Amino acid sequence: MPAELGLGTAAIGRPGYLNLGHGEALAGRTAIDDLRNHAHTVIDAAVDGGIRWLDTARSYGLGETFVADWLHQHPEWDDEITVSTKWGYTYTAGWRVDAEVHEVKDHSVDTLDRQWGESSALLGSRLAVLQIHSATLDTGVLEDRAVLARLVELADRGVEIGLSTSGPRQSETIRRALEATVDGRPVFEAVQSTWNVLEPSAGDALAEAHDAGWTVIVKEAVANGRLSPAAMEPPELVPGVSVDAAALAVALARPWASVVLSGAASVDHVRSNLAALELDAEELPDAEALAVLAEPAERYWAHRSSLAWT
Repeated sequence: MPAELGLGTAAIGRPGYLNLGHGEALAGRTAIDDLRNHAHTVIDAAVDGGIRWLDTARSYGLGETFVADWLHQHPEWDDEITVSTKWGYTYTAGWRVDAEVHEVKDHSVDTLDRQWGESSALLGSRLAVLQIHSATLDTGVLEDRAVLARLVELADRGVEIGLSTSGPRQSETIRRALEATVDGRPVFEAVQSTWNVLEPSAGDALAEAHDAGWTVIVKEAVANGRLSPAAMEPPELVPGVSVDAAALAVALARPWASVVLSGAASVDHVRSNLAALELDAEELPDAEALAVLAEPAERYWAHRSSLAWT
């Protein structure tokens, strides 16, 4: 089954984010009510364009609330929209773009219980996938028996359990998660990872997750704006096609991908991103051309860490 295009809400749930051009995309619509209206307009454009997957997180400011409000206003989509969210980070920016710390990670079972309660209260039965937010080897969350046991309990309630990954060791994290069990039962069924033409290092591990039957969600396919018109010198992936659409189309063409998230922060972004669905596989760069674009993972993630919140 071909991958579907989804919408991530990291860029429309809070006034500041680290995507290039984020501030310009919001155009001053950062008061809570203004941003809620803007987020709903972006979701409207995405759904009108055929998107049926919405991804959010507890740390995306009011992202979960904005999604829940939109769903409440549009009950006609109840049976068609899939919602995934993430726990493990707490939003701490106080609705400021210039905050010193925007979010704090805590992968303890106490945080899981608190944030599961918050997410489920907002999203109810619409919540289909619950993910550890940026699981890494150094937090020990994939060996925390209390967390894993609690996740299995939640899976028994009908929620698909997953994890998201970040950083140059994504592949190791994915493979560790593939081995995670509770009483012989696999814990995870889904993974959300950064994959794009600049940072493809997790590809083989994501293929293994797909082969294990997992839902594979691709995030940051436009590299936080580096593969968009907002970049200083965006590469031309497909002649005559906006680089963001081409980058998303390349990710959608991965045989192991289930969902590829647009990180659109405006209606114009959504419309540009949707052009990815119009590209045929033969129009996309071949493996040799993609290999030339790839950066060493350590360098890619160092660059990402240097991006400013705007």
